[in-house]
Amino acid sequence: MNTLEIRADASDYRVARYAAAAIMLSVAEAAIPSPLPGVKPGLANIVVLLVLLRHGWHEAAWVALLRVFAANLLLGQLFAPGFFLSLAGSLFSLATLALTVSLPRRWFGPVSLSLFAAFAHMLGQMLLARVWLVPHEGLWALWPVFSAAATVFGLVNGLIVARLIAEPSVPANPESVPSS
Repeated sequence: MNTLEIRADASDYRVARYAAAAIMLSVAEAAIPSPLPGVKPGLANIVVLLVLLRHGWHEAAWVALLRVFAANLLLGQLFAPGFFLSLAGSLFSLATLALTVSLPRRWFGPVSLSLFAAFAHMLGQMLLARVWLVPHEGLWALWPVFSAAATVFGLVNGLIVARLIAEPSVPANPESVPSS
């Protein structure tokens, strides 16, 4: 009988560690009261952007998507409207990062990438909400409020990532990662 054996490599363990951090931040963020539904600091996006800049888009996409599914599962919201809004925002953000990550780093660093991602996330959520949940043009009246939040949180998260990128990366203890 043939058995399928899946072997994890170092990038799999790295994605799992980063995803766990992003999931933890998402769950913690859910406990923060929000003055307006959908306005959150997006702390897990710090992790996604850090992974993007250190390890590439492929690993960042895995971290982002694992975070959306696992955090919503842990919060009891899997396949609820909030899950789909989060997924739409993440997909728009990931697509934007895929397009912008190769821009010249001289002018487009962690802060601008974070701002692009924050606005894309907001746009993805607003479009899905408009098509599915609030089929009324009045939804766009919230654009200035969400834009202000995306600007503030995108800027702060980008500055945090810039600070983390400036610090030397601490390699994982080779003895703590099983060999493949």
